[in-house]
Amino acid sequence: MKDEISGGVCAAALDKTVHAPVFFERNRVFRNYIGGEGFRTLMSDPTGDNSFPEEWLASKVKAINPVYFGERDGVSVVEGTDMFLDDLLAARPDEMLGGIEYDCLVKYLDSAIRLPVQVHPTPEFSKAHFGSPYGKTEAWLVLAKRSEDACLYFGFRDKIDLDTLKAYADRSLDERDVLTELINPVKVEVGDVYLINAGLIHAIGAGCTILEVQEPTDFTIQIENWCGSSRVTEQEKYLGLPRDVAMSVFDFGKYGESAVAQCKISPKTLFRGDGVLTELLIGKEHTPCFGEKRYTLSGGSVTLSSGPSVFAVVEGRGTLVGENYSRELHKGDYWFMPYAARGKFRASGDMTLIECLPSRSDD
Repeated sequence: MKDEISGGVCAAALDKTVHAPVFFERNRVFRNYIGGEGFRTLMSDPTGDNSFPEEWLASKVKAINPVYFGERDGVSVVEGTDMFLDDLLAARPDEMLGGIEYDCLVKYLDSAIRLPVQVHPTPEFSKAHFGSPYGKTEAWLVLAKRSEDACLYFGFRDKIDLDTLKAYADRSLDERDVLTELINPVKVEVGDVYLINAGLIHAIGAGCTILEVQEPTDFTIQIENWCGSSRVTEQEKYLGLPRDVAMSVFDFGKYGESAVAQCKISPKTLFRGDGVLTELLIGKEHTPCFGEKRYTLSGGSVTLSSGPSVFAVVEGRGTLVGENYSRELHKGDYWFMPYAARGKFRASGDMTLIECLPSRSDD
């Protein structure tokens, strides 16, 4: 093995890295909408609203952007190094993954404006048109909201067809909010959990801070002509596909109150006691794509038994400890837990910790 693997990390340091929680440099990602003020509270980031309204957590996924920020824009860099996460996974797959595919992407997302009405592809559509085995089913956990009227949109209000949807998309050139007439608006509360399956029409409304876990792609079909004051290009809308092909991914069978009811997930209590509340947010019964748990610690502690996985502190503060290891945790912190490190570290304190799991996790 070479003395230096990549990113300035020597072999000895790499041995230590893959047996402990892996933290990262900040990874703000450009989008075609404005947001980020919510990160002031979430991550002590004072930069306010701008064109980088997402933080990608422990990401191996490249962002699809109209602006070039480098070949691996969106891929996380290990804290204190120049090593990208995908390089680390490739260099030490046994310790990092243990034979489990790391097939999820986790984000912090904060919206100052309503995002464009959009849809994500199924795995079958992605395989046929993008050469990827993954679509983009996603789950939203509401962390904060800027106003009492903050809402999310998903599912058609009434049964419609493709021609009607295309006509409304065309009208959006002059009537910028007309497409919201077709979608259910859902007022949100902090702590709400929603599962947005591939093919479901949706949009995130203004003033929402969300933790999102999803399949590991950046494929989005967004059919509106505007995002705030910015004109959406045809490439951004359809990702290079013919319009009819791109819009064929919409699921027109999901509409009305039943569509909303199917998306709302009620957390399931798994354990309560000793200052710990463990809840299942997204399980195998909801989707085969990923999993999600929430740990609410009130002076208690929990062994972090999963890996590969992503952990994020969304409220409070605490400590992460292991053999010859201790790190203070603050709201907004996040890390990747390698397979080789699972079960060897404990989190304690007064905080809310979210655990995001890949599809084949046995946890």
